[in-house]
Amino acid sequence: MKYQNVCVESIGYFLPDEIVTSSEIEEQLSSVYEKLKLPKGRLELMSGIKERRFFPQDCPSSKVAAEAGKRAIEKSGIDKNNIGCLIHASVCKDFLEPATATVVHPILELPSSTLIFDVSNACLGVLNSMILIANMIESGQIKAGLVVSGENGRQLVESTIQDILNDTTLSRKSIKPYFASLTIGSGAVAVLLTHASISKTNHKFLGGIAHSATQHNNLCTGDNISTSTSMNTNSEELLVRGVELAKKTWNLTKKEMGWNNETVHRFFCHQVGSAHRKLLYETLNLDANKDFSTFEHLGNAGSASLPMTLAMGEEKGVINKGNLIGLLGIGSGINCMMLGVEW
Repeated sequence: MKYQNVCVESIGYFLPDEIVTSSEIEEQLSSVYEKLKLPKGRLELMSGIKERRFFPQDCPSSKVAAEAGKRAIEKSGIDKNNIGCLIHASVCKDFLEPATATVVHPILELPSSTLIFDVSNACLGVLNSMILIANMIESGQIKAGLVVSGENGRQLVESTIQDILNDTTLSRKSIKPYFASLTIGSGAVAVLLTHASISKTNHKFLGGIAHSATQHNNLCTGDNISTSTSMNTNSEELLVRGVELAKKTWNLTKKEMGWNNETVHRFFCHQVGSAHRKLLYETLNLDANKDFSTFEHLGNAGSASLPMTLAMGEEKGVINKGNLIGLLGIGSGINCMMLGVEW
């Protein structure tokens, strides 16, 4: 996939005020830690995640996704009437039906002619949606499109803590699958893409590659029924298979983009944790100094993680005009999508 006329015009994000540390989570699990003789600090040591943020329990995805959307639109300064497509792309949704995008749409006061729908693909929802909108822009169907995502990990983390406390059969081995769920955080993001003819930033969306290894779709599965949320993750196998797929995808991306391992100035990855980052950069033979991470303080915020990290990197001034940027996305399924941007 390559584009000649699409720009990543702006990225807006919104973070919760409430911060929950890994130490605080372990304190809630102190009775289990004592029973299994687990050392305190294990969660941060395993993941590299010191803290994460949570929206309130009753906070709908649409509310925070819309706030991020407002910020992206205001940041861009473009006429909202040019937005021909709105996609809500997070794992979290307000309800099964209708599309959560229909709730975001009136809040943002977008035109009634705007295409409105949801896209769901685990942690890759935003990247997938960027491709869909880019296709519409490139083909001349729309002038601009907005992707929004609002992820609230509170429900999953709190349900996981309760499941651990209620499981009287736990051993040091059987508790392992629970830890991935305790790394989840919250955040909202919006990505606005435009046709180059109306762009004010000229951040060129170059294209990308998608690749999958769906024979491993059982390594991370989640359920959300009413207020009870659970996720079952084989973290060790998922790490190995995910990075294995990433290597294949990166080789295809280099060929598609005409890049090599030294070409790209900055990388922004899905924010899983320290072990994932280390293995990813070693396996792809990339310079880890080109990475910009947020998982240490935000945890894994699902589909919002990668684009939020890109937005924060821009704020921190780690991207310069003309830089080539690699967006390395991996999601359960297993799916992988890698995109290129020229800033």
